[in-house]
Amino acid sequence: MTNNGKPFVLVVEDDMPVRNLITTTLESQKYKYETAVNGNQAVMAAASGNPDIILMDLGLPDMDGIDVIQKIRTWSVAPIIVISARSDDQDKVDALDAGADDYLTKPFSVEELLARVRSTLRRLQYLMKTETSNVSVFHNGELTIDYGAGTVAVDGHEIHLMPLEYSLLCLLAQNVGKVLTYQFILDKVWVNALESDMSSLRVYMASLRKKIEKDTAHPKYIQTHIGVGYRMIKVEDSTPSGQE
Repeated sequence: MTNNGKPFVLVVEDDMPVRNLITTTLESQKYKYETAVNGNQAVMAAASGNPDIILMDLGLPDMDGIDVIQKIRTWSVAPIIVISARSDDQDKVDALDAGADDYLTKPFSVEELLARVRSTLRRLQYLMKTETSNVSVFHNGELTIDYGAGTVAVDGHEIHLMPLEYSLLCLLAQNVGKVLTYQFILDKVWVNALESDMSSLRVYMASLRKKIEKDTAHPKYIQTHIGVGYRMIKVEDSTPSGQE
């Protein structure tokens, strides 16, 4: 964070009008920022500047944004918000699998961009609150969450979760056995939930399942209640579980 309490943002965007829109928006909120116009610049800027948040376009001139995300994720856990014209769910899944935390589709409004940044910051605050307020370790079958260390393991093997995935998992674990509605989850994790976040929730939940479930076709831990929400199952429960 900068000395005014605002995050330092790295903007990775080669399209000048879009880049100017983003930086002008950040300036209006007194955010400090740095820009990069290609993948190599982005990697160097992320390494040297240690940004709090990264806004990342996928269609870069020298390499695909997915590759840039993967490179940055080898050393940084800074939240990455993808801003892309690619709107297919598979594109979102690929970005999340690479390590992105959120996905904003072009064209976008200034209000939505700022809402995404604020929501990302609030998720980080929720994550830190969760880690500091829970000193115990959660066990459910082979799934273990060490709140103090902020780590997750399945069958003794630590798995890497992005901040939003970790927040979702902690929320479900803290309410194990209870069905949490889509809106409840959005309100708790997204904070300022937008209508478009409903589809994003499904994508993130699918990504989380890939990491913690041995068989995503028959989930052991996270059950979908179609049209209602999600529930973390106690492993001793024998209720058949669904999937998205």
